[in-house]
Amino acid sequence: MTRSSIRVADEIVAALEAKAPVVALESTLIAHGLPHPAGVETAAAAEAEIRRAGAVPATIAVLDGEIRVGLSATEIERIATAGDVAKLSRRDLPAAVASGGDGATTVAATMLIAERAGIEVFATGGIGGVHRGGEASLDVSADLHELGQTSVAVVCAGVKSILDIGRTLEVLETLGVPVIGFGTDSFPAFYTRDSGFDVDRRVDDIAELARLIRVKWDLGLDGAVLVANPISALYELEFEDAEAAIGSALSEAHAAGISGSRVTPFVLGRMAELTSGNSLKANVELILSNARLAAALAVALAAESNNDCR
Repeated sequence: MTRSSIRVADEIVAALEAKAPVVALESTLIAHGLPHPAGVETAAAAEAEIRRAGAVPATIAVLDGEIRVGLSATEIERIATAGDVAKLSRRDLPAAVASGGDGATTVAATMLIAERAGIEVFATGGIGGVHRGGEASLDVSADLHELGQTSVAVVCAGVKSILDIGRTLEVLETLGVPVIGFGTDSFPAFYTRDSGFDVDRRVDDIAELARLIRVKWDLGLDGAVLVANPISALYELEFEDAEAAIGSALSEAHAAGISGSRVTPFVLGRMAELTSGNSLKANVELILSNARLAAALAVALAAESNNDCR
């Protein structure tokens, strides 16, 4: 994939040429992660948060077989309501483009496209990882491999708590991906602030975080930096409640024969029901929080680059 094979919105092209801050956003949360109209509303709110912080949002998807960086409000609505929008990871992009179809990009695909477009920062909810029981099933998200090879700073609320967090962190270590806690020593677990595992390093200052990321890439160390941004204490779920809902939802998924890429959307939907909507509120709030931090990081990275050019 080259830059010429991607259609980048004019506003984003202008920002990149001016070395202005840009933040990539995925589209899977719009089509598969959040129910309609919450997906569209959250996407619009995340873009607004990024603009307020002084950066340009770049929502990524495939439309009519064309890789797109930057979507209009109408196109975001289309992704949410078409009903037959494919979930696209790295492996799925060739078929989506060749068939001329529509697709919503996962963390892995969004990272890949963002890097090829020249975007350095990506905001998401939580990354994929090693599934519970993954030591037997070998069900490991492609997100982890993408983090190991694609040079984008990924701001997230940790690993989705339906996964095996310990094994996921072990894989990230093997792949050489630094896990940086912004304002925290503890690695967050999506709905909760503390997974019981530590981050590799804590950073409290956005300029220091930007410098760490820039130095990594300047050293020729390809791959992502994972920035862990815990959900606000106002919206986090009680750990025991979250674990109980996850356990029930996973059991239901297994009984129904749901596997692979269909597990996460099913479990997230059931969790919203089992927690009386509290998990959905938490999901939305952490996405917006990550968008704000990602925008601040993009601004700091742009300033770091501009200073280096002087």
